Amino acid sequence: MSVSPLVWGLTIAGILAVIAVDLFLIHRNDTREFTTRRAAFWSAIYIGLAVLFGIGVWMFSGGRYAAEYYGGFVTEKSLSVDNLFVFMVILTRFAVPKHAQHTVLMAGIVIALVLRGLFIAVGAAAISTFTWVFFIFGAFLLWTAIGMVRGGDEDEVKENALLRWAKRVIPTSDDYDGSRFVTRQGGRRLITPMAIVMIAIGSTDVLFAVDSIPAIFGLTTEPYLVFTANAFALMGLVQLYFLLGGLTDRLVYLGHGLAFILGFIGVKLIFHAMHEYGVSWAPEIPIWLSLAVIAGTLAATTVASLAAGPKPSEKEAAAPVPLDEADATRDA
Repeated sequence: MSVSPLVWGLTIAGILAVIAVDLFLIHRNDTREFTTRRAAFWSAIYIGLAVLFGIGVWMFSGGRYAAEYYGGFVTEKSLSVDNLFVFMVILTRFAVPKHAQHTVLMAGIVIALVLRGLFIAVGAAAISTFTWVFFIFGAFLLWTAIGMVRGGDEDEVKENALLRWAKRVIPTSDDYDGSRFVTRQGGRRLITPMAIVMIAIGSTDVLFAVDSIPAIFGLTTEPYLVFTANAFALMGLVQLYFLLGGLTDRLVYLGHGLAFILGFIGVKLIFHAMHEYGVSWAPEIPIWLSLAVIAGTLAATTVASLAAGPKPSEKEAAAPVPLDEADATRDA
């Protein structure tokens, strides 16, 4: 698949334009809470844009690349559901006002999109140069899948190095100032907690990309498709957050379904690497089979989860922790 610099430039400009419309025009000076009805409307808009983009890929590059794009988009979208619970914990922990949640989430997504773009560029360069990277990606996905099945500290949000550095170095106010990221107190310009939460959202999402980027490279090695699938999945993530709301704690088997998908893609990557090294018995798993496995697994786990109901332990929300209290706890 050959993508000219002009097409890359137009695509990035289009994505930035959509984000700008969402962040600065539609929700500018909007103090209303982002309701489920509004979330459903804008989720439909974003999914429609993603589908239309895939149709464009099919028209200009053929069905194979369109299928790879759709497979990557569905995978990224499904893996992003895990992000939603972490986002809920972060917003609750920092007591973000409901009317400001859309702004801070959207700003965090912009940071995540930039960082993921760098991650994708490095991964694409490594894959194009070293075939054995597929073995590493495949093994990592299998290891991640096993860890998801065994379970872990999913309810705990640990601060990464970037967030710790920001809270230590950047002068921060204790109180929110509407949806502003910068405020003035006593003649000084201070960063509001909104900015800290934005950093937390963006940098935490990149940690999830450590799993999802190798997964999508198992479906397509085209950097353009990897980037656009990630972009469309991320752009609609904010709306999905408000749309699903408390539904995420009912998807009790989603983790097992995602583990199976990651394991399947991990095996696919290893088989592909073996095939590239001349192992004749290693099969090449076609994209249609990958799509069928992903869609079937998501459908089965969703139905089973909704039938089973939420786990009691997942109904409890995390208690808000003020920034100053969190800092005191950490320093102690």
